Order: sequence, then structure tokens, then C-alpha cells
Amino acid sequence: MKAFDAVALGRQAARAPEGPRPIFILGLPRSGSTLVEQILASHTAIEGTVEQPVLPSISRKAHAKCAVNHGGDILEKIGQLTGEELTELGEAYIKDGALFRSEGAAYFTDKLPFNFLHIGLIHKILPHAIIIDARRNPLDCGLSLFKQHFPTGVEFSYGLDHIGAFYRDYLRLMDHWHEVLPGRVLTVQYEDLVRDPEARIRAVLDHVGVAFEPACLHFHKTDRAVRTASSEQVRQPINTRGIGAWRRAEAHLAPLKTALGPDVFARFDGLYDA
Repeated sequence: MKAFDAVALGRQAARAPEGPRPIFILGLPRSGSTLVEQILASHTAIEGTVEQPVLPSISRKAHAKCAVNHGGDILEKIGQLTGEELTELGEAYIKDGALFRSEGAAYFTDKLPFNFLHIGLIHKILPHAIIIDARRNPLDCGLSLFKQHFPTGVEFSYGLDHIGAFYRDYLRLMDHWHEVLPGRVLTVQYEDLVRDPEARIRAVLDHVGVAFEPACLHFHKTDRAVRTASSEQVRQPINTRGIGAWRRAEAHLAPLKTALGPDVFARFDGLYDA
């Protein structure tokens, strides 16, 4: 947050890279990001890809540029990268991710949840990118994280107290991005999406810049490979069954509640029950 302040974020790539326009769908796992991706991938102008490893790789390239060309790591020197260097990184992202695209659509999705850590970098190297934060109330999200066995990459999900602490820091970082990049990130609240799907889907498509298509409302019929933990859920029509699931396990969630704290609960007031 200190490194990616308003001053450092002021300089962007000299131009947007040629090629399709990326739509980053990010946030915590088990927050509805696969649902948002499946909805968007049902549109004729949008290709759904996978949880691409490309942006973390580009972040490492940015770190190398900072070290070699400016004498420090990315958190010290990100604001000193030139427009040309940032353009090179953006072009590398489009080029390196080409193996995940095959349809030639005008837009494509990149649904790696932890890319929320790299929103500042996205803004700097891909000024035309669309960024969507899929968010879910912390108790349902936390319980779903704890129930899901992630073999690697989501180590904090093995403890309810760690989940609560991670969720708090996720909110804190997202608040920072909204403060320094107002209007840059669209937040899609899972509970709102499943309760009023057509209105919310229309709003998301409007944010992307494409017209509404009925297929987006019937996303469960879209034939594409889905390789996330929500693969079976997005084969079903939209529903509210996932809202308030935490109440059935409430007696066991004290560590999660304590780690989250009352201020986080206040932010999600009214979103806990179906």
C-alpha cells in the first residue's frame, strides 16, 4: 500500500498493447469469481480462459526491471519505471497469455483470485484492462474456504483464525485500491448477484462495455471447461442456497468471528441471510 500510492500509480504504460482486452476477475477464493467468469464467458465477445499464471510472472519481470534498471526492488522503484518499460510489460502479458486463448474474441477473462495483490501493476501496465472484484460475506466465504481442501497455494485456509485475518487484510488492501484508483475496480457482491441476477449481470456487462445477451443469464448451459472448485456449481441455474450457510456451523466459527472483528461484520450487515 505504501509503495503503490497515488504518485506511483500516476504513470502508466505509454499505450495499451494490441490484442484482446483483459478482464481480471479477482478477490478471495470461494467468493463467486467462477460464477462471474462463467457469466462473462457466455457472452459472444468474451472468451473465458483459466486461472492464468501470467500476471504473477509479469510481476517478477517488473521486479527485475526495477532491480536492473533502477537499483531497487519493485516496492521501492515501481514508480520509477518509464512509460516505455510499462508498455513492454503490458505487451509481454498479452503475448505470454496467448497460449490460453483460442477464440479470437475481443475480450478475455483472467480469473486468478490473488491478482487482487497486483491491481496497482495491472493499472500501470494495462491501462485498458477491466478489473472486477468478486466479494462474498466473510462468514460464508470463510466457512467455504475452510471446508475446501486446497492442496497448495491457499495455506491460510487451514485455520479459521488465519482465514479471518486474511479476509481483514484483503478488505484493507481493496479499500486502498479504491482510494487511490477511484472507479477502477467494480465490486460484484455475490449476494446481490444471486438475488437479482439480471440487473446485476446487466450492470457488469455495461461496465465491461458490451451489450446484454440472454446467454449470460443462462450461463449454466455454456459448454466450456471449468477447472476450479466451483465447477459443478456453475453448471446449475443461479440460486441463493449459498447465502447464510455459515449458520449451520455457527457453533464452531468462534475463531473466525474473533479474527474478523465487529467492524468487518458491520460492513456486511444485511448480507448474511437468504
